[in-house]
Amino acid sequence: MGFVLLEGGAEFGGQMAKPDAQALVLAGGSDAAVRFIPAAAAPDQNDQRVGRIATAWFTRLGARNVRSLPVIDAQSAADPQLAEELRQARLIYIPGGFPHYLGQTLAGSACWQAVQAAYHAGAVVGGSSAGAMVICQWYFDPARRVVVAGLGLLEQACVIPHHDTNGKQWAATLLSALPGVTLIGLDEQTGAIGNAGIWNVYGRATVTLYRQNTTEVYRAGQTFEF
Repeated sequence: MGFVLLEGGAEFGGQMAKPDAQALVLAGGSDAAVRFIPAAAAPDQNDQRVGRIATAWFTRLGARNVRSLPVIDAQSAADPQLAEELRQARLIYIPGGFPHYLGQTLAGSACWQAVQAAYHAGAVVGGSSAGAMVICQWYFDPARRVVVAGLGLLEQACVIPHHDTNGKQWAATLLSALPGVTLIGLDEQTGAIGNAGIWNVYGRATVTLYRQNTTEVYRAGQTFEF
């Protein structure tokens, strides 16, 4: 298994350099193949811009093999060439945007199967905001205010992004709707990287875990188990 990177939003700037640089190290360093899936930004025609920003950001962090893939809808997510490129990647990052569109685009697709294969081969897989949400077993679709089955890379989990701005207001609803599931509240410009149940916190603020009967808060430099 590889590593999972979860970030709470406001990616590609500021203290997000810390988790992103660590993800690049874990992926194998500067020459590791870094690929982005900008599908969450496609509904408002923002995918190309997000891809350029992501590419420039990781290039500044030292990555030399970086590309944003045109995975933006169900048709492109079924493309065998794009899927093979993801299968060979060592760091796969999914930026934010529209979570339900992203989840529906990737679910059952050749590209998502390739992401899973890369992860099982040791790659780092993660994303920010919507990207972090949909890779979990469950996510909250704020547009329809319903809980939706996610892509399942991280089981028994549901991410609350932008936790320090408006995300925390979802917590009570989700605790009621998902008994036994751990809610992971991620503040903006804050991330966590996990492998084999051990997670390290990076960035500006905190990660809040909502479990059955407890709430735990972790800051940058701290470790938690999940």
